[in-house]
Amino acid sequence: MGKGGGCVPSKKRAPAVASPEERESEQQQQQTSNNNDIVTTHVEENNNSNLLALPSTTTAAAAASKLKIFIVFYSMYGHVEGLAKRMKKGVDLIEGVQGYLYRVPETLSIQVLEQMKVPQKDGGIEVISNAEELVQADGILFGFPARYGSMAAQMKSFFDSTGQLWKEQKLAGKPGGFFVSTGTQGGGQETTAEGFIRGGDPLRFKGCVSGRKLVPGKESLPSTDDAGM
Repeated sequence: MGKGGGCVPSKKRAPAVASPEERESEQQQQQTSNNNDIVTTHVEENNNSNLLALPSTTTAAAAASKLKIFIVFYSMYGHVEGLAKRMKKGVDLIEGVQGYLYRVPETLSIQVLEQMKVPQKDGGIEVISNAEELVQADGILFGFPARYGSMAAQMKSFFDSTGQLWKEQKLAGKPGGFFVSTGTQGGGQETTAEGFIRGGDPLRFKGCVSGRKLVPGKESLPSTDDAGM
């Protein structure tokens, strides 16, 4: 059989050239497809953004609805601070309740603290410089070390600054409690606690309620008969 010139297409044959109308139509189709992809991408990004924003909003609302327990303490060498952190850990385990740590202001100078070899304080715990902040709490726990059978002067100084709260009874009805710590078994734990309760209990004078169960969801708790003295 002879080798006919037109039987087999040549591999070197140039491809067919599209007309200007066909090229314009293809470009319009490609542009439309790209625009659809961009619109779809923006819609997906917006939807994802909304989905990501929902948990944070829900978390903030849940935190705002929780009962706030302020754990206000003084700690020189970190022992009471450790107790306060454990208190917060236990409070946070209660559904509907959130604990907040606050440190009362230091009254000793830096030079004195250095001579006493006092370690650096935890910078992550806020100092409660204004006693009026206690009004924001739904319940309060106070923690302090013993000094000769009484509370430390730093905590006493803070309580001395709460006179206006007592006068206006802004803490009346709020549950309150305290915890103490000493360096030894005979360091005055019992006398410090007894002195706090009987010797001018700051909680009772301000109308706080002690020995009551904190119930999430309750707007207020009944006060004691002798509260607000």
